[in-house]
Amino acid sequence: MDGFCRVNLILVDLKDTKIQNTMYKHHRFPKAIVLQAVYFKLRFTLSYRDVEELLKIRDVVADHSTIQRWVFKFTPVIEDNMNKRKRQVYDSWRMDETYIKVGGKDRFLYRAVDKFGNTIDFLLTKRRMKGSAQESLYKAIRNNGKPRVINIDKSGANFMAVRTVNQRNFWKKNIKIRQCKYLNNIVEQDNRTVKRRIYITTGFKEFESAQRTLTGIEIINIIRKDQIDHPLPSYFKTFKSLAA
Repeated sequence: MDGFCRVNLILVDLKDTKIQNTMYKHHRFPKAIVLQAVYFKLRFTLSYRDVEELLKIRDVVADHSTIQRWVFKFTPVIEDNMNKRKRQVYDSWRMDETYIKVGGKDRFLYRAVDKFGNTIDFLLTKRRMKGSAQESLYKAIRNNGKPRVINIDKSGANFMAVRTVNQRNFWKKNIKIRQCKYLNNIVEQDNRTVKRRIYITTGFKEFESAQRTLTGIEIINIIRKDQIDHPLPSYFKTFKSLAA
């Protein structure tokens, strides 16, 4: 039901008066058109020029650079609302990192999922080190609460990050650190899902642009995993509700 073949079906009619009355300030297009363009880019393996062409089919003329600015501008707002509506995750986490090319250099996307594969949190960092892992962990705890146990690989940086977080917080019971390679298969498979979504591009040029685009891709995956409270009949409608 939610595939590329149905892209044309979720385009709105520009004559819809309800949509026309919902204009984003300082934007020449209705909110629904803006969000559809953002959704296409984040949901499907499309370039910005592909999205531009899809919109043009329905007489919506928007330059690919404009669509890129929409993704950059509205993704943080959608992320804030997503965190407010995301369902509680299980207290057994798997944490890992994968590399992403940005400006021709390796950057590192830290990700965490629970034992059932639900996305916990994510953070793109410039370096693979203890401080980066620690920042990612703090972000995950801030948005999801303290886990009971975190499974990591043999990375010394990840181990030191969890231990430092335990030392700096006065919890009655520390986070248990577990290093079991096969238990991290679930997060490694999830990493591949994210990387497949960006393989069509030659890499990101700027760090901030990469960070926001990857955030949007993660949000779409969270919606598809049914992690949002009060979901609507389609992924797109749920996505649109997060931008309200």
